[in-house]
Amino acid sequence: MTVHHLNELLLICSLVLLIAVAAVRISSRSGLPSLLLYLGIGMAIGQDGIFNVKFDNVEMTQVIGYAALVVILTEGGLGTKWKEIKPVLPMAVVLSTAGVAVSVGITAAGAHYLVGLEWRQALIIGAVVSSTDAAAVFSVLRKVPLPARITGVLEAESGFNDAPVVILVIAFSTAGPVDHWYVLIGKIALELAIGASIGLAVGWLGSWGLRHVALPASGLYPIAVMAIAITAYAAGAIAHGSGFLAVYLAAMLLGNAKLPHWPATRGFAEGLGWIAQIGMFVLLGLLVSPHELGSDFWPAVIVGLVLTMVARPVSVLLSLAPFRVPWQEQTLMSWAGLRGAVPIILATIPMVSGIDGSSRVFNIVFVLVVVYTLVQGPTLPWLAKKLSLGDGADAAADLGIESAPLERLRGHLLSVAIPEKSRMHGVEVGELRLPKGAAVTLVVREGTSFVPQPSTVLRRGDELLVVATNPVRDAAEARLRAIGQGGKLAGWLASSGTMNRSA
Repeated sequence: MTVHHLNELLLICSLVLLIAVAAVRISSRSGLPSLLLYLGIGMAIGQDGIFNVKFDNVEMTQVIGYAALVVILTEGGLGTKWKEIKPVLPMAVVLSTAGVAVSVGITAAGAHYLVGLEWRQALIIGAVVSSTDAAAVFSVLRKVPLPARITGVLEAESGFNDAPVVILVIAFSTAGPVDHWYVLIGKIALELAIGASIGLAVGWLGSWGLRHVALPASGLYPIAVMAIAITAYAAGAIAHGSGFLAVYLAAMLLGNAKLPHWPATRGFAEGLGWIAQIGMFVLLGLLVSPHELGSDFWPAVIVGLVLTMVARPVSVLLSLAPFRVPWQEQTLMSWAGLRGAVPIILATIPMVSGIDGSSRVFNIVFVLVVVYTLVQGPTLPWLAKKLSLGDGADAAADLGIESAPLERLRGHLLSVAIPEKSRMHGVEVGELRLPKGAAVTLVVREGTSFVPQPSTVLRRGDELLVVATNPVRDAAEARLRAIGQGGKLAGWLASSGTMNRSA
């Protein structure tokens, strides 16, 4: 490759990245998961698109897709709050293991008997589409506060179910007869145990080291965190365990360890996560051949109907039956099983293995993900409100709170945004009744900042800077959210207990 060709390649890549970043804004306004826009960009560039770029390297797509998934799982693990998923951890584990088995069986049966696929192809499709995508779910539900139990289950499930699904897809895509079910269960249990052990060990050692070793520059902490998480994946995979489970658990431990320079680390991980998603989806859009999708459209729709209307609801019902989850929450969890990056990436595994009919499997999975994301995505907020699990039109909006550590002062600086529907509107600063050790130090209103008095009345659109010491940081945030939901009498009238979402 000459320098001229390199310059052209860099120009094309930068233009694609800029278009993809602009697509994030479009998706946030339209309510559609951004994956559809990125796939569209890749298809527009590809062989049936504007630039007619021919790309058919399945092996490269799989390798890059795995690398991107590691980064995405790392970013997801770093953002997972242990206090939110701890109460629902048993539900998430059952749903991501036993629930996956139920979903695979029902979906495979539908693909075999209704579409006419051979059993191996049907099992591959059943396994591939049984993995949910948290990024797709929460990009749609970002403006619909939900009970912490629902968000916790969906988030943990999406982090855990990648591991057993990958094991199943690889087993079904191996040449020769498929192992007996009890052998598969043994393999899955062993690989999950190895991956979990390595992920927890690497995460604990990494967080301990970062808290006790002072690095010479703050910019090294984000790099170190990403390196530790990737080490967990590599060690888990080399030890014949689940690398995906290892990286998610390691990242979750790191994300809840109160590491130095955490805001910079979190922002760095989010940026890498976006780049990974953009690159992966654009590459998948390049790989697909749109003119070949027509014949597989209706088979994909039929398999998708079996998955969304039968397999997913039954798996949720059976998995959550011991936990006595209300039917409204089960209904939303059933419909919130969005498919995203993982199924399309996993659909390349049988193609690399040379399984008969693997190209058709890939096309069916691709169409299924696109069609049902278009159907499920925009209707999730509507369904949440109909089930009385999301805020109604007149309900208070949750506060936007960001935190940055003041390490030398052993405190935190909370940035609080008061949205339009917040019940903090009209509350005086003194009526916030923040815990001792926390105080509102600055108010930004219509571009002007001022130091508030106890009698200062807060308004919609205000931004507050609240300084809190380490011991009262969580209590101060919880108090602010309670007032945002219940007004100045929150706590006295038990309003804080009715919040839709924990801090």
